[in-house]
Amino acid sequence: MADEPLSKRLISLDFFRGITIGAMIIVNTPGAHEYIFVPLAHAEWNGITPTDYIFPFFIFIVGVSIVLAYTKYLSKGRERSEMVPKIVKRTIIIFGLGLFLNLFPGFDFANIRIPGVLQRIAVVFFACALLFLYTSRRTQWWIGGGILVAYWLVIALIPHPEQGLSLAEPGKNIAAWIDNIFIPGSLYQGTWDPEGILSTLPAIVTGITGMIAGYVIVSDRSRDRKVIGLMVGGLLAFALGNMWGWAFPLNKHLWTSSFVLYTSGLASMVLGACYYWIDILNKSEGTFAGVVFGTNAITAYVISGILPVVTHSAWLGETSLRSLFMSGGTGIGLNPYLVSFLWALFFCFLCYIPVYYLYKNRIFIKV
Repeated sequence: MADEPLSKRLISLDFFRGITIGAMIIVNTPGAHEYIFVPLAHAEWNGITPTDYIFPFFIFIVGVSIVLAYTKYLSKGRERSEMVPKIVKRTIIIFGLGLFLNLFPGFDFANIRIPGVLQRIAVVFFACALLFLYTSRRTQWWIGGGILVAYWLVIALIPHPEQGLSLAEPGKNIAAWIDNIFIPGSLYQGTWDPEGILSTLPAIVTGITGMIAGYVIVSDRSRDRKVIGLMVGGLLAFALGNMWGWAFPLNKHLWTSSFVLYTSGLASMVLGACYYWIDILNKSEGTFAGVVFGTNAITAYVISGILPVVTHSAWLGETSLRSLFMSGGTGIGLNPYLVSFLWALFFCFLCYIPVYYLYKNRIFIKV
């Protein structure tokens, strides 16, 4: 099959991004945190659950998007230096939105949490965008591999100066010490943060793996060979991540090197499957909601961070809409875990409504 022009939007990537952000909203907003189905909760420390795939999948997609978007820009004859101010501006906006969500609604600047999901996305975007503009693909491979190996050695060999070294327990590693010493304000886990300084480095590599997948998509290969490249490359990364996990456990909180390869391999295979089904076979049935979320993904995430002021606050007498939903569901005899999950789906639908309005009016908020 012939290649498609760069001007054609990759619907499968929008869909993949959309289902990822939808899943992120669902797992972040259960009806009650004590009633969460096991697959919808993060692993407490070592190990992995389906929920742990979501964030690295989104960062992988960031890497893919950088290659697709900036390859298109460069193909129009634009200078690389012209793109840097836009990259810086976008980085600041995304990072600032993350800080806003951390502060909202109390705006307690004294106890502000600096790290966060959007903040990590911003840093990864900035690093990967500059790597795309000013380094070769071979150099990106070497940088990515070098970071993963170096990070493994640092985490596995350098102890926490006060807590010692244990990869089996949270907080007993050099990454936790760096977070506690160098990050001002509060940390998500008190003395360390899952979006901390050191673990952001392998997260950048997750973005690089997405860029590698992006290079496959924009290559001169036939579309069938692109799918094969995404699937085979993903399977190899997934297998290597599994094997590396024997020595350096899969751990989202530390964003371990094995976790990078494991989740990037899965993401590549999912993208390959979506690309084949949606863009090659033109099977678009059931993809609309994902595409709607995917074309305004950051906006949807920000809405999900603001909307709890309405749904989780006790403005309906002495209780909240979420509490009424939980008590109503359990009151008629439903399993509380099921009710909690149904609330998460309902909340995701509430977030979908304004994003759908934007999509229908062809409004795509670029941040």
